[in-house]
Amino acid sequence: MKTTASPRTKEPVRRSERTGSALSTSPAPFDGPARNRTSPRGLEQFIAGDTLASSDGPAWADLLVKVYSRQSLQAPFLVPAVAEPFVVWIVSGEAIVEERELEGDWVASRVQVGDFFLTRTQSPYEMRWRAVGADPFEVMHLYLSVPLFERVAREMLGCPVPPVLRDVSGGRDPQLSHLLALVHGELVGEDIGSELFVQGIAQAIAVHLIRHYALHGTADDRHAALPRFKLRRVIAHLEAHLAEPFDLARTADAAGMSRFHFSRQFKRATGLSPSRYFIRERIARAQQLLQETDASVIEIGMAVGYSSPGHFAQVFRRETGVSPSHYRQG
Repeated sequence: MKTTASPRTKEPVRRSERTGSALSTSPAPFDGPARNRTSPRGLEQFIAGDTLASSDGPAWADLLVKVYSRQSLQAPFLVPAVAEPFVVWIVSGEAIVEERELEGDWVASRVQVGDFFLTRTQSPYEMRWRAVGADPFEVMHLYLSVPLFERVAREMLGCPVPPVLRDVSGGRDPQLSHLLALVHGELVGEDIGSELFVQGIAQAIAVHLIRHYALHGTADDRHAALPRFKLRRVIAHLEAHLAEPFDLARTADAAGMSRFHFSRQFKRATGLSPSRYFIRERIARAQQLLQETDASVIEIGMAVGYSSPGHFAQVFRRETGVSPSHYRQG
C-alpha cells in the first residue's frame, strides 16, 4: 500500500481540508457489494472532519498515516471493511464512541488521549461518537500495508497465511502508544520523514500487533474469529450466571475482548447475539427444571433470573410456543 508520492519536499503534506461532509448528517448508504469494502483512502468519504497531517513520499511506502480533527458530534455512518490492519489512536480530546453490527445494539466506549482502536474487519459495521470536554477531538489513522504485515507474519510465525488480528475498541497499550507517538512525531516534524526510521517503526508495529493481538487456532477458529476455547469459556460463564441479569461487559471480559468486538465475533460463531443466546440458555434450563423437578413455575422462573412470573411466562411462551404450565403437562 504505497501512498501517491509527490516531489520530495522539506516536510510531509500538512493541510486542512474537509472530507466526507456529504455524509456527516446521515448514515452512509449500504447498497450492495460495492459498499462492503473500501481502501484506506476511500474510507474517508464516510467520515466528516479536517485533515491536519498526511503521510507522503518514499519513506511512507508501508504506512498510510493521517491526522484528523473530528466533529464533536458524529451521526451514525457505515464503516466498510478494509484489507489493511487499521489503527485509530486518540491524539487529543475525549469522546463517547459507539459501535454496532448492522441493525444491532449500540455498544459504547469512553476514550481519551492514548486510547486506540484496532480492526481488520471482514464485514461492515456502524459507528458514531460524541466528544466531551473542551479539547478538540483529534485522531491519527494508521494503516499497515498488507505486504509488510504478511512478510513480518511469515518471518515470525513461519506460516504462509497471516494471522487474524483480534479487534480492540478503546484499548490502552503503552508500548503501542510509544510506537504511534514516534510515527506522529515523524509525521508532523519539520524534517522530511526518514525512510529507515519510518520503515523500522512500521516493522516494529507489525511485530507488536502479531505478538499481542493475533488470534491463534484452527482455520475454522480464524474464520469465526472466536477461538473454540474462548467460546466454551463464554458459554460456561453464561450458564453459571443464568439467575443474574445479563452483563455484556462481564461476559466480554470472560473472553478477554472488548464488548463490541466480542458481540460481533460471538454472533459470527453462534448465529446469535450474546443477549439472545443468554435468553435461549435460560429457557433451556427452565425446560429442564420443569421436566426434572417438582419446583413451582414461580421458583423455576426465579432460578433462571425472572423475578416476575408474568415476564417469565411471556418469554417462555415466545421461545417455546406454550406456557410453562402447559409445557410441564405435556
